Amino acid sequence: MTEDNKPVESLLPYDRWTEDAMREVALQALDYAGAHGLPGEHHFYLTFRTDHPGISIPSHLKARYPEEMTIVLQHQFWDLKVDRARGLISAGLSFGGVPATLVIPISALTAFWDPYVRVGLRFPSAEAATVPTSEAEEASAVSAAEQTPDTEPAAAAAAVVEEGPAQVVSLDAFRRRPARDGGA
Repeated sequence: MTEDNKPVESLLPYDRWTEDAMREVALQALDYAGAHGLPGEHHFYLTFRTDHPGISIPSHLKARYPEEMTIVLQHQFWDLKVDRARGLISAGLSFGGVPATLVIPISALTAFWDPYVRVGLRFPSAEAATVPTSEAEEASAVSAAEQTPDTEPAAAAAAVVEEGPAQVVSLDAFRRRPARDGGA
């Protein structure tokens, strides 16, 4: 291999600028949802580092997900706010029927996903902030299940994913399906 084929190292931080621009797309979507609600079938999966400085989540969630957690913003969330000046995202969610407010530093976000339109963004700088020490300690996911009086306890419990490799959880299996009228 000759030196002519060697990649040129940029003196401009294109990687950081690209990640900042992608992060802004996620923040604009969250801003919109906080101000207007989620339109149509849009919903968001937010993955973030729970070991990031400035994170504020209930202690039982921090104990269960010591490094990374994924939440779903879909039907039952409240007070979703993006505070760019303070660098924070906050939202109210229920976990096992218990309401909680999560405060997440924007820099703690590792991924944003809107499965309705298949838009997904990863933020490598937050992922690289700390390195997992074992597979058992790798990213876990928690889903804020749709909580209604009709929700069966088993469905709500199944919405919380046990520790394991990072994953996106589909709640479709737990949704009530309308009764069919005879035919196929």
